[in-house]
Amino acid sequence: QVQLVESGGGLVQPGGSLRLSCVVSGFTFSSVWMNWVRQAPGKGLEWVSGITSGAMTTDYADSVKGRFTISRDNAKSTLYLQMNSLKPDDTAVYYCARASSMDYWGKGTLVTVSS
Repeated sequence: QVQLVESGGGLVQPGGSLRLSCVVSGFTFSSVWMNWVRQAPGKGLEWVSGITSGAMTTDYADSVKGRFTISRDNAKSTLYLQMNSLKPDDTAVYYCARASSMDYWGKGTLVTVSS
């Protein structure tokens, strides 16, 4: 069955960095677009970033452009999100989601940016 498992969240000070990972199974990872989506406390879902199957093209929300980098290792069926210059407004649960349709999601990993 399709599974997506995020990890790498935690507590970090403003200006710090974290790298999130999403390990997937149950489908051909190398064939699909992948996304990172986040939900801040008390707010709705916000698409953060996406990457094509071959990693040739990436896209970012304006709120994270220049600070976050999405990447993938198709041999390891793993999606990454490198987050730098973190701000308190980046505090959220971060999810990876499959394909442009976002038909499957992981359970998320919590990122807290606070001093």
